[in-house]
Amino acid sequence: MLPFQMEFFRVILIQLLAASCAFSQSASEWIKKADDLDASRKTKEALEAYQKADSLQPDQAAVLIKIAKQYGDLMPSLKGKARKEAAQKSLECSRKAVDLSPKLSDSHLALALSLGKITEFLGNKEKLEASREIKTSAETALKLNPKSDYAHHMLGRWHQEIADIGGPTRLFAKVVYGGIPKGSYQNALDHFEKARQINSKRLIHQIEYGRTLAMMGRDEDAKLELKKALAMPNREADDAESKLRGQATLDDI
Repeated sequence: MLPFQMEFFRVILIQLLAASCAFSQSASEWIKKADDLDASRKTKEALEAYQKADSLQPDQAAVLIKIAKQYGDLMPSLKGKARKEAAQKSLECSRKAVDLSPKLSDSHLALALSLGKITEFLGNKEKLEASREIKTSAETALKLNPKSDYAHHMLGRWHQEIADIGGPTRLFAKVVYGGIPKGSYQNALDHFEKARQINSKRLIHQIEYGRTLAMMGRDEDAKLELKKALAMPNREADDAESKLRGQATLDDI
């Protein structure tokens, strides 16, 4: 190769490397911007910024997990078809994250959370099928990261819902699980307590701890814990919706 040809290819290589660095930096800048927007609970804007990062640097599990979260966080502000579509997109992103990074705890946690979001649009049998996957995903997330408060939370929700299973749904459970799975309010309470210990500022843990006490018939304890939860400041996008659920339980006691 002639000297001028070598110099030409050297210049092209430098330009390509520079472009690659700028490309990655741009994606990183969008992620930083999106993280700041998410922290400020500007969910729609955060979603758009994460999507921009994804378009610049696709197939990054960490970004897909964040996109899945934003779709889930949008749901309280949506109704009907739009709400269902957000749940479906959240699930799609989290499944892709698991495919890309199966050893990442947050990938499995995102899948458990997305499945939990979409259950309101499913029939009884489909809900049970989803619940089995929620349990498996949450257990995997917890195995990969024993300090995952939300993995404990999702397992608490699983025990809470299975303990309350009844009627025709029990028949579906035999088909889906091959028998009635073992869930209990006490196990739910234990998981919510562990979630609270890991992250005491996360309102949803406190809400479900109080609601589980109510399900166990421990009314006075439930009132105390639910009032504590309702007095906590809203920090996350779904905290207002969680408080409505907690208030409804308190009103029924």
